[in-house]
Amino acid sequence: MKKLLFTIIILALAVLGAGCSSQSGDKKASGKESVTVKVGISGTDTRQWDYVAKKAKKEGINIEIVKFSDYVAPNTALAEGELDANAFQTVAYFDVFIKEHKLDLVPIATTVLAPMGIYSDKYKDVKDIPKGAKIAVPNDASNQGRALLLLQTAGLIKLAKDFDPNGSIDQVTENPKNIKFVQVAPAQTPRVLPDVAASVINNGVANDAGLKPLKDAIFHESKTATPYINIIAVNAKDKNNKTLKRIAELFQEEDTAKFIDKEYDGNLIPTFVPLKNIGW
Repeated sequence: MKKLLFTIIILALAVLGAGCSSQSGDKKASGKESVTVKVGISGTDTRQWDYVAKKAKKEGINIEIVKFSDYVAPNTALAEGELDANAFQTVAYFDVFIKEHKLDLVPIATTVLAPMGIYSDKYKDVKDIPKGAKIAVPNDASNQGRALLLLQTAGLIKLAKDFDPNGSIDQVTENPKNIKFVQVAPAQTPRVLPDVAASVINNGVANDAGLKPLKDAIFHESKTATPYINIIAVNAKDKNNKTLKRIAELFQEEDTAKFIDKEYDGNLIPTFVPLKNIGW
């Protein structure tokens, strides 16, 4: 009886051991266990993260890309622990969102800038835009504020000192060329080009219209447009997590930048700056 009991115990331990072995079977050749990290993005374009994931895989980090169709769920999912990180939003959007929703999230790295541009069918330089000219700008708050900041950087207008990224036309304090602003839906900004001197078009809309900011715009955002640089965000408690920090490092390596430059042909600009440059 004792022998039978002993045999049953041994068999039971063997089964349990086999179960643990199968659960931890995803290991590197070195014997170190791999870890899976869920990164949320918005949209279906995973090219830059697929590239980073291949590099991470070699170090035992499995990046699982989780796609969302909006700009709210990736942050709430992160805050609720469904994601380990997300990478889809600009600094300006992030700062406003976490304040309004009282979320304890922080950025750990910058990634890319999707530059907004000033486009024209009539002029090759913003300096050539005449007095009294019409310039189309998006009519939604986030894009309009960004467009006005770009027009200020281009030297066409000046804005109030307390202007924020979601500001509007009524905060234009100086307009030496007496520019007439034509407010249109973002999707319409390329279509009105024949009717205006210039149009300020966001990156996604420009891309859909076959326009590339670095080639076709007469003026576009540069790396100094810090409110509009995209970031990798995590929960504050994870800001020093070694695995997440390593993923950020892999994204900011030179080969990743070269891949983005080639793959996106100027529609995205790799922009790796210290967190202090974006106010963190």
